[in-house]
Amino acid sequence: MQEASRITGQQVHVVNASSAGELDTAFATLVQLNAGALLVAPDVLFLSHHDQLVALAARHAIPAMYHLRDFVLAGGLMSYGANIGDGYRQAGIYAGSILKGAKPGDLPVVQPTKFDLFINLKTAKALGLKIPDRLLALADEVIE
Repeated sequence: MQEASRITGQQVHVVNASSAGELDTAFATLVQLNAGALLVAPDVLFLSHHDQLVALAARHAIPAMYHLRDFVLAGGLMSYGANIGDGYRQAGIYAGSILKGAKPGDLPVVQPTKFDLFINLKTAKALGLKIPDRLLALADEVIE
């Protein structure tokens, strides 16, 4: 992300929160920084407080991108992340190999190859954003 921001001339700021109580402070920092968008990293804190996170992004009118569809269903703008079903399938393949006698240390590391894009058009409209038709066509699901 740092490299992409350098190429495009955009600034990237990392804002951390390690508890639900710090989310408000993190968003206050984003407002002070005049952040034009937010990329939420995969984290158990964010997942367990996804409603609060989505509500804060809406309250502060900050377009946010997440890693799971759950955020988009809760009103988040969009998500892009590894396909969960494919990950479970791969875990099953690994478990099967281990049960057949393979040593876990001998199994190759496998990166996700299937990713899902979900877009919430209602949220885009509320933020005054026009999602390009080409991006909508690429989406796995568009929520209206």
